[in-house]
Amino acid sequence: MSASENFSIAKAWLHAFNAHDVDALVALYAEDCRHTSPKIRVLHPETGGQLIGRPALAKWWREAIARLPGLRYEETALTADGDRVFMEYVRHAPGDAPMPVAEVLEVRGGKIVASRVYHG
Repeated sequence: MSASENFSIAKAWLHAFNAHDVDALVALYAEDCRHTSPKIRVLHPETGGQLIGRPALAKWWREAIARLPGLRYEETALTADGDRVFMEYVRHAPGDAPMPVAEVLEVRGGKIVASRVYHG
């Protein structure tokens, strides 16, 4: 994949997330993808903070949107190369202070194979 193709995947990811279109979001991922996040670790400690596969990601994001219907991400920076995208955004959730987040999307064959979230 080229940097511009991976950049486009990140833009599609942010658009799908902010539209709360879980089906479009999950379609960007490979079937056996992995998603790691501190929030997953807190809410589902038995996972070690990692979800595997599209169904697990779909369930996670549907629950998050149901819990926080006003949840949205404000893009602040995207940097892409041929293998990954580094996204920086501000998480906005009702009742919570805005939170800066960094996320890395690893891309192979046009699909996200792994994503990792970092925040304070």
